[in-house]
Amino acid sequence: MGRWVRPEVYPLLGAMGFVTTMVVFQLTRNALLNPDCRINKEHRKMGILENEDEGEKYAQHNFRKYLRTRQPQVMPSLNRFFSQEDN
Repeated sequence: MGRWVRPEVYPLLGAMGFVTTMVVFQLTRNALLNPDCRINKEHRKMGILENEDEGEKYAQHNFRKYLRTRQPQVMPSLNRFFSQEDN
């Protein structure tokens, strides 16, 4: 087994594990919470779903509401440090 598992591969395995976890999370989230995804039979029978409130709740989730109040900067403290002039 030592011939097949090399230490150089560990970062790649970690990155691939992380990406696979994120993909599974997103697919599960979309399948269970997306208002356009029709899993149960009564929603599939309907031609047009009347679920505007559910769609609005899905699109404007709490994380997006939180980010709306934040400044669009990646590292605000680092930006302030380099943009302030020394007196």
